[in-house]
Amino acid sequence: MKRYVLKRLAISVFTLLVITLILFLLLQMMPGSPFNDEKLSADQRVALNAKYGLDQPIYVQYGRYVMNLVRGDLGVSYNISKNTPISQLVEMRLPISLQIGGIAVAFGAIIGLILGIVASLNRNTILDTICTFISVLGVSVPSYVFALGLSYSLGFKLSWLPMLYNTKLPFESSVMPSIALSMFTMASIARFTRNEMAEVMGSDYMLLAESKGISGAPLIMRHALRNALIPIITVLAPLVVDLMTGSLVIEKIFSIPGVGSLLVTAIQSNDYNVVIALSFIYSAMYIVIMLVVDILYGVIDPRIRLSGDDSGRPGFFERWSRVLGIKKRKEVKTHA
Repeated sequence: MKRYVLKRLAISVFTLLVITLILFLLLQMMPGSPFNDEKLSADQRVALNAKYGLDQPIYVQYGRYVMNLVRGDLGVSYNISKNTPISQLVEMRLPISLQIGGIAVAFGAIIGLILGIVASLNRNTILDTICTFISVLGVSVPSYVFALGLSYSLGFKLSWLPMLYNTKLPFESSVMPSIALSMFTMASIARFTRNEMAEVMGSDYMLLAESKGISGAPLIMRHALRNALIPIITVLAPLVVDLMTGSLVIEKIFSIPGVGSLLVTAIQSNDYNVVIALSFIYSAMYIVIMLVVDILYGVIDPRIRLSGDDSGRPGFFERWSRVLGIKKRKEVKTHA
């Protein structure tokens, strides 16, 4: 396990470096520059480029940026908040996005699991139909539609929750955007849970467990749900990063000062340092989440061996074939 984690960490660091290099090159090829103000003269632009080192070769700029990144220095903003350290901009906005995204992930995962389990245990009944309808509704309707409906009903009509984000009421202000963001996650988890649970409930080992007298909650939680969790976690992992890094539309509707709106503003103003810093944070979060997911595979399913050569870890096709419903027989090797 230790060797496997260290290997994945090394790969993750290399991946982050490649991502920053690609982003750096792409931003250099974008038209314009951070200093597009018409009030600036040509000499002033030359002086600003020299001040920030933008007149140097690309490889020199990239090397300097990586060295600063290793020291925890994300650079300064060129346009959004001139000469302000990016770490300060992120420090003010990221916790808000993480709070809203965290509530959305928790709410969507818990309700989705409950709906999926209820639907799988009551197949072809009215409960199954209701749960399936909710899942289809959550996948089909955009999150901003739910956001507008919640804002009108709970915010405007009933005045239960603030319609716009209020820093003095962070939790109350996070409820409606979190629910709106969680609908797609809830629907996706419910759908995959129902399908996986239905398949597991009809398997031979479930019949064996029932023949041993296991029933009720122990049968569902310890045997059925545990064997259905791997594809569910595979689907949930990328959704976690998407939710926790914010949604621009939801942030606009509720006036949330999150990182989503900061990224769009940075792209529009060619603030290269902010774009690269936020992209680096997104990539790091995604890689960490996927590393945690890979470790959870071995915790949930003992047949998956997280060894140094990764021989027991499910491959890419094996993971997503289970998620997409592609049937593939595999042999499980037993170890003495």
